[in-house]
Amino acid sequence: MLSIERLDTPHPGHGESLVQIHAAAVNPSDVKNVAGAFKAPLPRTPGRDYAGTVVAGDGIGREVWGSGPGFGVARDGSHAEFVVMSSAWLSDKPPHLSMEEAATVGVPFVVAWNGLVQEGALKAGEVILVTGALGAVGRAVTQIAHWKGARVVGADIVERPCDCDVYVNAKTQDLIAEVKAATGNHGVDLVYDTVGGPMFDLCLRSLRVLGRQIAMASAGTRRVSFDLIDFYHGRQRLIGVDSLQFTGEEIAAIMDAIRPGFECGALKPFEAKPWPLDKAIDAYTAVEKGSPEKQLLVPAV
Repeated sequence: MLSIERLDTPHPGHGESLVQIHAAAVNPSDVKNVAGAFKAPLPRTPGRDYAGTVVAGDGIGREVWGSGPGFGVARDGSHAEFVVMSSAWLSDKPPHLSMEEAATVGVPFVVAWNGLVQEGALKAGEVILVTGALGAVGRAVTQIAHWKGARVVGADIVERPCDCDVYVNAKTQDLIAEVKAATGNHGVDLVYDTVGGPMFDLCLRSLRVLGRQIAMASAGTRRVSFDLIDFYHGRQRLIGVDSLQFTGEEIAAIMDAIRPGFECGALKPFEAKPWPLDKAIDAYTAVEKGSPEKQLLVPAV
């Protein structure tokens, strides 16, 4: 059960930093965590993403952004006024982003970068398909793909403006046919599937020969089926991405890698709605209902 409590300010140990939180995003994974999906030991402060200032320990005065390994699950997270972390997990916030803007980046861009660049080895000139294109991860995938010179076919089940080069309403259109039409019948080079479940096989069938598919979620069911013979004849690859497995150093390195994209304007933070900490339950409820805005918890600083 989510509740607001007054706790003592934590103290950093050797090699640690105390970060005063200026803003912290509420992600869908935070809602799932509070609902018990990740079986976090209780009591536990949730929250994965943040932007803030180091006020004690190593690096006093640094303005930092990002996420943390196991935040909100294995250790207390960012939905608080302060959080202690290893100083090796810190990444400097782009100076031109406000704290609220910087707090929206975290997990969506980290998992997008890991799947596209580190695991998927995206190349300029390639065509990708992203499912859940209007969600936070899907929008981060689209931005990074464009930054790296790729073309994006986006798929989702609602109609809203997006930055995809081609948009497919998967509820009313034939995804495979639309992908083939957009790629000269070749299929896409890479799929970033943020949905899974019933979308999994459709995505796999949208790949070209030697294509690769990123899986990071599975809506509705955790088991899927596909034509194994077509899969190996196509010499395709299936790659799993799990942001809960990243180390703090890996997260910080990704935040450092995407910083130039924000500094040059190729990448942009999400629109957000701020909430005071005492309205955290309302913010979580908005995320649970699928609000397109990022919901932010903003402690009084």
